[in-house]
Amino acid sequence: MTEIRVARDRAELVSEASGWLAREIGAAVGERGQVSIALAGGSTPQPIHARLAALDLPWEQVTIYFGDERCVAADDPESNFGQAERSLFGQLGSVRPEVRRMEGEDPDRLGAARRYDESLPDALDILILGIGDDGHTASLFPGAAALDEKQRRVLPVTGPKPPHERLTITPPVVEAARRILMIGAGPTKAKAIQRALEGSESIRETPARIARRGTWILDRAAASKLSRESTHGESS
Repeated sequence: MTEIRVARDRAELVSEASGWLAREIGAAVGERGQVSIALAGGSTPQPIHARLAALDLPWEQVTIYFGDERCVAADDPESNFGQAERSLFGQLGSVRPEVRRMEGEDPDRLGAARRYDESLPDALDILILGIGDDGHTASLFPGAAALDEKQRRVLPVTGPKPPHERLTITPPVVEAARRILMIGAGPTKAKAIQRALEGSESIRETPARIARRGTWILDRAAASKLSRESTHGESS
């Protein structure tokens, strides 16, 4: 069942998302003694990472994965790993999580995808996703053949915007995840979010629909095209 929480602004979205993640990390560690988390790329998660880095969390019991990666060097400004290193891992001091990054710089992209597939747990405890203006999530873009994948959990794909070459998780990873957090901010995401949550399009047309069963934390601008009934989780 979809849960939608609408924050007043970007600052409240950061507070809501970091609080949700802190509670879920604590719950997973309490139940299983460890927690696996897949991070999302892009600019929206960066302040959430910074907030998490300031919290007292059991990082030594956390394993970090990634939902997708651009095929660039780890220190490239476009690298999702590099962004997380700057906003989260590098802020944690000596107690850091185990980080398993996608090796996007490997020219053997099928080999890199296969190795990452083998490193993933059967089910991620927490999968963090974002949504693009076109309705994509991770690097699953509208019309992509990867959306039909049933067996392989990580694939090399080509995106519409540079850097074009990427690695991405596939639908089986999303479907198996224990908890999903979708984060959306800004007015340019509003139409895609409305299509994902209320529209009749298929997953091939709006890939973010694959995460409908998750918790969606949105700011008011991103949620502006949803019906009042859908925005029942608005923060007060």
